[in-house]
Amino acid sequence: MTDLISTPASTEDESALTPAPRVEWTPAPPRKRRRWPLALWIGLPVLALAGAAAFFGTILIAPGVTIAGVPVGGLTVGAASEKVSQTISGTGVEVNIAGTTATITGADMGASIDADELAQAAIETNPLWQVGGWFPNPDRAAPTLDSSASEAALADAFATDWVDPVDAVVTFDAATSSYVVAPAVLGRGLDHTTIERAYEARLLDPSLPAAFDGELVDLEADITTEAATSRAEQLNAMVASVGFYVGEERTVPIAPEVLASWLTLTPDPDQGTIAISADRAAIQAVVDTLPAAVDRAATNGVQVVNKAGTVLRTEQAGADGRVLGATAGIAAAFASQLAGGDAAYALDVAVTPAQTTTIVRSLEVDLSDQRLYVKENDVVIDSWLISSGMPGWSTRQGNFTVNAKVRVQDMGNTEVGYLQPDVEWVMYFSGDQAFHAVYWRNIWGRPLSHGCVGMPTALAKQIYQWADAGTDVWVHA
Repeated sequence: MTDLISTPASTEDESALTPAPRVEWTPAPPRKRRRWPLALWIGLPVLALAGAAAFFGTILIAPGVTIAGVPVGGLTVGAASEKVSQTISGTGVEVNIAGTTATITGADMGASIDADELAQAAIETNPLWQVGGWFPNPDRAAPTLDSSASEAALADAFATDWVDPVDAVVTFDAATSSYVVAPAVLGRGLDHTTIERAYEARLLDPSLPAAFDGELVDLEADITTEAATSRAEQLNAMVASVGFYVGEERTVPIAPEVLASWLTLTPDPDQGTIAISADRAAIQAVVDTLPAAVDRAATNGVQVVNKAGTVLRTEQAGADGRVLGATAGIAAAFASQLAGGDAAYALDVAVTPAQTTTIVRSLEVDLSDQRLYVKENDVVIDSWLISSGMPGWSTRQGNFTVNAKVRVQDMGNTEVGYLQPDVEWVMYFSGDQAFHAVYWRNIWGRPLSHGCVGMPTALAKQIYQWADAGTDVWVHA
């Protein structure tokens, strides 16, 4: 029987029959720990602190800085602003008057300050990191106070003893067409400036006493009698001059009551006066009527002169023509002008100059014809017979002017034995020789007088009224 035994391997395969060597892992040597330098361990915290200091140094205000007396050192802008606002609002002064005590705070007095802006300015000027800016001089900026609020708070706190002053008032009196004044009346209370000064002092120096004894005093009205009187005088001057003017001419006057209806008088206690404002719409209603009142055609003038050019009489006054310009904006401009106290409004007009005509008047006496010629510009406009001086009493010839006029008088010469009473319409031109009426005879065209030029009464009156002193007279043969 054959044994089932494997045939031994060949020589090349002996290695396959050799057992594999044993493999074992050798542990790694321990790792050495790295040691940091001692200086580095000390420097890291310092660097951290330096970084923190640099950071906070830029957002915090330096020590010793104050705003309006309030310490804000070491605070941020926001915290400083809040502290300043709260301190200004909450700081108070205790006032004692006649057994009544009240604390008046900054809030009561309407105290205000731009805390945000001042805090921002403080950090910019004195940041924490800038050591040279520590403990600067105190900031003495004072808050703004509302005097009306201060007075109201005091009046409320001491209502039992307080009497409000009464302002002077200006009103329009229709009966006299003028503005009148109701005088101011003094009040009784505490002067608000006293409490305000005490508050400001304590705000800057909190160590000052918080209480003080006040004293009741007379309180002046915000609008005094003097201030109201001054305004009334200005308004009454406006009443006297109000209107629309063309040059110096008040072409369109405005009645006092109309002006008063335009104006509103508003007391201004802060300024201690009474403000003026004007109603544009009411003014516009008058402005709409201006063209009809202002526009006109030119009117030519007529003047009577003598041959020398001397004006003897104005028969008709000339007037320039005019046309009003644009009226837009007049109401607004006048309202503004009235508010400033000026009631004379100058209108803008286009002017057409008037022309003036002259008339040269003269009287001519022809002794040969015994006739008077009435002339204008050397043209005869009328003529009639007269009676001149008889022989021995001749009427003097030459060029003269009318030098005197007498409505009625006695005429004559007692030395030669004649006297004529109540001679009318006498005009002297040469010494004692004159034109005049003759009522004692009715003969004309013959020399019968004692040197004068006589004529019927109606005609003597006619030339008396027609000829002025200075009118030329020519007497010739």
